[in-house]
Amino acid sequence: MKFEKIHLDDMVRCYSASHMNVDGKLNVLLASENPESECYSYSGENFENKEVVWQDRGGCMSIIPIPNRENEFLAVNEFYLKVSPSLSKLVWGKHTEDGWQVRDVQALPYLHRFDIYDVNGENYVIAATIARAKDHKEDWTRPGQIYIAKMPDDLSQGLEFEEIATDMFRNHGYSRDYENGKVVGYFGSDQGILKITPPHDGSGVWKKELILEGTISEIALSDLDNDGVKEIMTIEPFHGNVINIYKQDSEGKYQKVYTYPNEIDFAHSLVGTHLAGQNCFVAGIRRVDAELMVMTYENGEYKPTIVEKGVGPANLDVVHRENDDVIISANHTKAEAAVYKVTK
Repeated sequence: MKFEKIHLDDMVRCYSASHMNVDGKLNVLLASENPESECYSYSGENFENKEVVWQDRGGCMSIIPIPNRENEFLAVNEFYLKVSPSLSKLVWGKHTEDGWQVRDVQALPYLHRFDIYDVNGENYVIAATIARAKDHKEDWTRPGQIYIAKMPDDLSQGLEFEEIATDMFRNHGYSRDYENGKVVGYFGSDQGILKITPPHDGSGVWKKELILEGTISEIALSDLDNDGVKEIMTIEPFHGNVINIYKQDSEGKYQKVYTYPNEIDFAHSLVGTHLAGQNCFVAGIRRVDAELMVMTYENGEYKPTIVEKGVGPANLDVVHRENDDVIISANHTKAEAAVYKVTK
């Protein structure tokens, strides 16, 4: 693989990395986690076109485009571990002829991760809180939860969340995946990896299954060895110093088959994807060498490739274009918004 970096902006505490189509054109979005900070969208072949999404909001954890609704997204704003009571909330963004418009939708204390699932033609928000409440940053005595809410046509009505899972301490990790073309979710906490299957069968029941025990901070899935069964990559423990890969054995149980050998600290981001036609994981580590790393499987071995050191990605996203793939990287340690074009 060949990597070509494009520096988009200096951005203090750059944290959220995402993408969406705006009027049919790819836009990448990067935002800071600082209070009253910026979010920008970039478009064009080399992302030379820049627009302000907001400049007066902060604590952005993620931005998710709304399925089947053109030019609209939901995002987490005002997530701060040090602030009690929590200010976390979902906001609604929409691109119009006058640029981006953003408005508040629904508060949810300590909302950290969320996604939007299309379930039988209806949009549902699935939301994960890192804790129910906190007295201070290092207070982890109260677990996090997972909630769902059916999305109304008019988001100004807010969302009515229903709790579907709890007792998830340090409920930090999340990854979307698909089974038989249907979306499923994986959530990581000190209790392990919880798989959530939406009611695609029309039953109304959101199924829960603990598939791996352990102190899991992040999760990603990809079939690196092309055997038809996806491996799981994890960061362990919370904001951890270990990256592992697990494979299913003949009984369907996950067994550890690889540990990343480099010294790391505050590993924070994982994506399961493919780059230049090859299945892989992409990982971001915020301390020590602060590397952006791609993991592949070649000649019977897992192979890590360091794309760049000293950048410390807090979050990553990958988008596939006709002539290349693009890693969107919120380079937190380097205070930088960047993309990396990937070709064979």
